[in-house]
Amino acid sequence: TKKTPQTQEKNPNYHDKTGIATTTSWLLNALLSLRVPLESKKSCFASLLAIFLFFLVMCPQSVFSRSLQDGQQGQQPSSQVRVQSRPPSQAAVLGASASLLVRNGSVHLEASHATASAVGGSSLHDELGKFSSTLYETGGCDMSLVNFEPAARRASNICDTDSHVSSSTSVRFYPHDLLSLPQIRLNRLLTMDTDLLEQQDIDLSPDLQDHMQPQEEAAQKVKQYYRFWILPKLWISINFDRLTLLALFDRNREILENVLAVILAILVAFLGSVLLIEGFFKDIWVFQFCLVIASCQYSLLKSVQPDSSSPRHGHNRIIAYSRPVYFCLCCGLIWLLDYGSRNISTTRFRLYGMAFTNPLLLLSARDLVIVFTLCFPIVFFIGLLPQVNTFVMYLCEQLDIHVFGGNATTSLLAALYSFICSIVAVALLYGLCYGALKDSWDGQHIPVLFSIFCGLLVAISYHLSRQSSDPSVLFSLVQSKFFPNSEDKNPEDPLSEVKDPLPEKLRNSVSERLQSDLIVCIVIGVLYFAIHVSTVFTVLQPILSYVLYALVGTVGFVTHYVLPQLRKQLPWHCFSHPLLKTKEYYQFEVRNAAHVMWFEKLHIWLLFVEKNVIYPLIVLNELSSSAKNIASPKKLDTELGALMITIAGLKLLRSSFSSPTCQYVTVIFTVLFFTFDYKSFTETMLLDLFFMSILFSKLWELFYKLRFVYTYIAPWQITWGSAFHAFAQPFAVPHSAMLFVQAAVSAFFSTPLNPFLGSAIFITSYARPVKFWERDYNTKRVDHSNTRLASQLDRNPGSDDNNLNSIFYEHLTRSLQHSLCGDLLLGRWGNYSTGDCFILASDYLNALVHLIEIGNGLVTFQLRGLEFRGTYCQQREVEAITEGVEEDEGFCCCEPGHLPHMLSFNAAFGQRWLAWEVLVTKYVLEGYSITDNSAASMLQVFDLRKILTTYYVKGIIYYVTTSPKLEEWLANETMQEGLRLCTDRNYVDVDPTFNPNIDEDYDHRLAGISRESFCMIYLNWIEYCCSRREKPLDSSKDSPLVTLCYGLCVLGRRALGTASHHMSSNLESFLYGLHALFKGDFRISSIRDEWIFADMELLRKVVVPGIRMSLKLHQDHFTSPDEYDDPSVLYEAITTHEENLVIAHEGDPAWRSAVLSNSPSLLALRHVMDDGTNEYKIIMLNKRYLSFRVIKVNKECVRGLWAGQQQELVFLRNRNPERGSIQNAKQALRNMINSSCDQPIGYPIYVSPLTTSYSDSHEQLKEILGGAISLGNIRSFIVSTWHRLRKGCGAGCNSGGNIEDSDAGGGASCTSNNATINESQSSMSQGGGSATTGQGPGAVQLYQTLLILYLLLLGTSHSSHSVQSSLVRHSPARASVASHSSYCYGSRHSSLRTSATGFVPCRRSSTSQISLRNLPSSIQSRLSMVNQMEPTGQTGVSAQHGLPSSSSSSQSIPACKQHALVGFLGTEGGSNATETQSGGNASPANQMQAKKDDVIYRIQLMDPSQVLEGINVSKRKELQWPDEVIRLKAGRNSWKDWSPQEGMEGHVIHRWVPCSRDPSSRSHIDKTILLVQIEDKYVAVVETGVLELGAEV
Repeated sequence: TKKTPQTQEKNPNYHDKTGIATTTSWLLNALLSLRVPLESKKSCFASLLAIFLFFLVMCPQSVFSRSLQDGQQGQQPSSQVRVQSRPPSQAAVLGASASLLVRNGSVHLEASHATASAVGGSSLHDELGKFSSTLYETGGCDMSLVNFEPAARRASNICDTDSHVSSSTSVRFYPHDLLSLPQIRLNRLLTMDTDLLEQQDIDLSPDLQDHMQPQEEAAQKVKQYYRFWILPKLWISINFDRLTLLALFDRNREILENVLAVILAILVAFLGSVLLIEGFFKDIWVFQFCLVIASCQYSLLKSVQPDSSSPRHGHNRIIAYSRPVYFCLCCGLIWLLDYGSRNISTTRFRLYGMAFTNPLLLLSARDLVIVFTLCFPIVFFIGLLPQVNTFVMYLCEQLDIHVFGGNATTSLLAALYSFICSIVAVALLYGLCYGALKDSWDGQHIPVLFSIFCGLLVAISYHLSRQSSDPSVLFSLVQSKFFPNSEDKNPEDPLSEVKDPLPEKLRNSVSERLQSDLIVCIVIGVLYFAIHVSTVFTVLQPILSYVLYALVGTVGFVTHYVLPQLRKQLPWHCFSHPLLKTKEYYQFEVRNAAHVMWFEKLHIWLLFVEKNVIYPLIVLNELSSSAKNIASPKKLDTELGALMITIAGLKLLRSSFSSPTCQYVTVIFTVLFFTFDYKSFTETMLLDLFFMSILFSKLWELFYKLRFVYTYIAPWQITWGSAFHAFAQPFAVPHSAMLFVQAAVSAFFSTPLNPFLGSAIFITSYARPVKFWERDYNTKRVDHSNTRLASQLDRNPGSDDNNLNSIFYEHLTRSLQHSLCGDLLLGRWGNYSTGDCFILASDYLNALVHLIEIGNGLVTFQLRGLEFRGTYCQQREVEAITEGVEEDEGFCCCEPGHLPHMLSFNAAFGQRWLAWEVLVTKYVLEGYSITDNSAASMLQVFDLRKILTTYYVKGIIYYVTTSPKLEEWLANETMQEGLRLCTDRNYVDVDPTFNPNIDEDYDHRLAGISRESFCMIYLNWIEYCCSRREKPLDSSKDSPLVTLCYGLCVLGRRALGTASHHMSSNLESFLYGLHALFKGDFRISSIRDEWIFADMELLRKVVVPGIRMSLKLHQDHFTSPDEYDDPSVLYEAITTHEENLVIAHEGDPAWRSAVLSNSPSLLALRHVMDDGTNEYKIIMLNKRYLSFRVIKVNKECVRGLWAGQQQELVFLRNRNPERGSIQNAKQALRNMINSSCDQPIGYPIYVSPLTTSYSDSHEQLKEILGGAISLGNIRSFIVSTWHRLRKGCGAGCNSGGNIEDSDAGGGASCTSNNATINESQSSMSQGGGSATTGQGPGAVQLYQTLLILYLLLLGTSHSSHSVQSSLVRHSPARASVASHSSYCYGSRHSSLRTSATGFVPCRRSSTSQISLRNLPSSIQSRLSMVNQMEPTGQTGVSAQHGLPSSSSSSQSIPACKQHALVGFLGTEGGSNATETQSGGNASPANQMQAKKDDVIYRIQLMDPSQVLEGINVSKRKELQWPDEVIRLKAGRNSWKDWSPQEGMEGHVIHRWVPCSRDPSSRSHIDKTILLVQIEDKYVAVVETGVLELGAEV
């Protein structure tokens, strides 16, 4: 029959699916449609079976298997299961085929094709309860056959074959049914039930029945069942199909959900019946209450989706339990309040004149809860109550913050953990407080037990304030300490080699803080106990109270108001620039980290004193004066009073430790209010402070809400995003009173106040925690580790610009994690509190930072990165926050100008009506500068592509010659066999992919790349690379190494041509192939290249790095075109790039690891396919310091806009991409805030997990306040102090020494930074004898030199000063020498000298001196010539000081000063002196080693950033090294995994000085560079980065 178009459209593989099933189904339908007796049909069935056997035997096996394969490909994923592994035998197929024809009572008609195909993972059942799956599908009906396969096996692949016989009939064939039923016999065909076959005769083919019979009758006969599992092996049949059942009821996935639903339903019924029996409802309210009960119970069966308080799209399983849980809570509260009102007769608990145990008050509260319960339908429709888990987290967080002084929490587990910790702390302190209150008190003495309570209260509050609410890091730390090997790593995991440094860093920070708290808590506990027990809080009253109040008001006002205002970009919105500017304020581009200013140091010290000294003293003062009064029978009695004292003290101390920003306002207002205004209402100052702190937090929140509302709806700056906004604006004006009430209620419950659809109408949303969004944020970046290989080769789904750029926000998060807490404490972000929101804006990065948890020395935040190229509305708002208002000269309608350094009237007015303000314009943060160049422009010309190909080939040669597996590759027999043809000198590869325009070694005569032409171009490079190996190999023209390089280079270029579709002349194709090779997609298409499969490391370690390095070398070519023609320069460049540059594809996990590890430079080739663009970019990243603008946004504005977007998109389902609520509104930054919502509500390109920053990781803060106090740090401090004392005492005990000399390492010493001294030293070191004759300047210089040498020989302070004065009197260059000497001998840290040109520090030692007689005669003659060459008037100098001569045997030279002779008296003298001391002759080759061994002074590395890691591989060779071996070992290329760390000590073996005449000792910068040997490593470091330790004892 002819296939209809409709059926063909449903089955596009119709023509391919032909086989046995087609014939069988056609015969079966034809037979069943015949109107013949039953006996005739039996014989026909036998004939049909014989025909089937004939087809099975005669047809090829491929036909049957192909039909199975086609069926498997066409099967829908919802019904895919696994085919059994054993191959089907023909007997099994035969037996099962018979069972397919007839099965007792198992054939039924389906209602429609849609219902049958939609069954998917569900099951259909017949009246007998037998499992059946869809077999026959027709246009109007489907027929099902029995399948006896177990349910466990049915979870795997079903391989089916669809064959069509007519336009309305199709057969689905299940081979796994055939394989699983070998027990079915052929005689089943002959033992069929006659009645059943008659019934089948009527029902099997309704399309062939009488045309007068309507289709509805067949549909009415259909019965569909759903298998409902009660227990794992017990189920019942339900007369519904799956979709219909899902439309009626929710599907519970776990047994716990079923149990919870049953329990809640029972509770709802029980509590409802109790309230009805008690008679709380009358008349119509009984009916209303029954409706509420019914809605709560039905929500357990079918929940509202989406609910108005649902935080996400799709089905929310948790929301189903909201109504019954809230109903149970309200009913329980009603019953408790009613019970309390009937059983409490006295009013013992009274605060501020209000009796909280008054029965009338309890009855009023009960009635209020009753009304609220009856309003459940409206409450849940509007969305005033959150889902259950959110409510529990919100409740625990609010109680912890306002009652116990805790912080905001990051998750439900963290909220419960923090709340339990607070309860445990109160329970521990309550016993001490209760015992102290039971003790006897008098006016002047406080019980010692209460003093112990106060000390422990301060210590516990301090510890709790320093701990994060999230216990996951603490649990991870405990696990790593006690179970270090519990984490099993999968070696096949692509991320096993990539280690994230952040978890280990967080564990170290937590461990360090715990160790510090162990010591500090003991110290402050004992300290405050001693202060309290000294009766200072009782004897000095009331003067002490007034002093403390005045002190906290003054310090708080200066710290939290004056200084932040002076540092703002627009102080008080009046001045046009900050009054206290940072060093970076006028810098166009920041080069270094932010400089610590004096006002930052003042701020941190004031903050430290305020929260660690002043506030604890105030709380202890109030505890001492109020405790007895609170616990008196007139107030709260002892039991309740002890509890309130403990809670109030804990709350006040924890909040002042964690966030002291607004505490001074609360304290001052409370004191003034209850001292002067309402003194009679006071309930002791302790409880007043406790309750006023809660009230003030709500008042601050109300203030921010009203400020947001007034700013948002101000008529002169309202921006109507839609027609509804214009309609809602005038209608919101009459409801201003209602708006104020809503603001007050939302402030009381800490709920957002959101604009409805972005208009001027505000409604209250449901309560949320500070974190706001109800998800866990386990963000994973899409890269090659979590995407399919096919998608990577075609087009990686994560290759869009947003996903690739998200790594920069992730790195920005890591930078903030390192420095944010310290910067906040230094006041660089102004005042801050829990829940504040800031925007960081730079050239291309725009991120919203949400501060969630504010602790004592810790901040938990979340960063939300916006798109680089945002929408039009986002760009307008970015312009608003980046443009300056200093040039505005408007005053109303005219422009008279403004006063100097002041804002104009219009600018000042406009700044006051914004929901944001610019705090800082130059906030310095470490990040990456991004440079993107178009690859098309860099490879447009053929010559540029030829250069890239040349570098590609040279890169392959470099990597193959430097590989440690080279010898293994050369000995590989498989490779030798594959490259056997290439060994011929006349071999040429004539692949058409080679192009003379881009291949430099292309042989035009042979039309290919010959071995001869290859060697002509690249043999020199091969030989040079081979010579740089530690074990050189044969690199001759016919060597195996050249053969391997030739084969690899031909393979690499052929792979490039294959990836470019053999169209290298086409730029777009060439870029496509280049990008494919760059990301590692190599297609080996030629049989001549299959030898590479012998070791795939050749591709991974040689060819891939070669193509990536060629891209960097090609970029370098533009700056210096001919520089890389020198093989040595090119080799050093590749080596340097290997060490300092990470070149990888952006989808590679190594790229993310390199960025997060702060690699200095990175390079990648990006393929951008967005918005119709198709371009390739070369992305270059360089780590440097970035400058950001910090904008503080009203936190209630952010919360309100976020809540409005969630309600509009999730509940109201407004999917308009240009909706009015996301249009730009500059006064509120509406678009930027709304686009930062969680996806899919907003569209940020990165949302970070909740990250905690600790102050201990901020280096500048540690320099001001000192590091963490731990046992290890205390030990290091004691050891370093002991070393300093030992060094000072050892030098001070020398004869003639003083304290200055001892600290400088013994005798007089000098740092040769003066040009005059350097020149004289350099001239002498180069041969010195040319200046030893005559009376001119040369003799004077030698005279000065020998005098300084004399000081070195004597080493006394007296001689140094006297010779210095004589130099000033008698030397023509006395000014420079005097100034230099004053610096040399006055400095306490100038003990370091050079071994070649300057001084060395020394300590006098009687065991390491040599006589002057042992010096060479040349040195003795130079020393004795002083008296002969000195001019008239200078004779007395030598006589006075007794310069040594060759006959002075009593003088001796310390060993540590012999190297000064090398600098002053020449190389010969130094070497001879060394030879004399050692007693032997040192060869010139061993001279450097001898000099290193003799130097005994040391330095300590203090600043590792001053280490010059790559100076030894610099292409310009700025320094002349003392030895080539040392140069090769003095850099990162030799250190490998080792790196210099702070505190390391080593010997100084060489020194480069600025402006030195000696090229071997000349520094190329304006700083002195030291060459230090640390263990077996050599380190070049700037002198300012080390601490000179002097000589060893």
